[in-house]
Amino acid sequence: MKQKKAVALQYNREKNSAPKVTAKGEGKTAQKIIEIAQLHDIPLKEDRDLLEMLSKVELDQEVPHEMYKAVAELFSFIYKITKEK
Repeated sequence: MKQKKAVALQYNREKNSAPKVTAKGEGKTAQKIIEIAQLHDIPLKEDRDLLEMLSKVELDQEVPHEMYKAVAELFSFIYKITKEK
C-alpha cells in the first residue's frame, strides 16, 4: 500500500509573485496536513501528478514558473468550489 502524501500551498498576491509550498509530507505528516485543511474548511484536491511535482519544491519556496499552468488550474478549481459554497 502506498503512503499518503500531501502538499499545502499558500498564495498572498500582495506578498508573493507565486504560490508557496507551506507544508508537505508523507504518512502521518500528510494526514495531519489534510486534517488541518479540513478543520479550517480549506478545499482539498487529489491530483497525483501535481502532487509529485509540488513535492519537489522546497518548503517556503514559490512554485517554479514551469508549474504555473497546473497551479492556476488548481486555484481555478478552488475558486469554483468556494464560490459555490
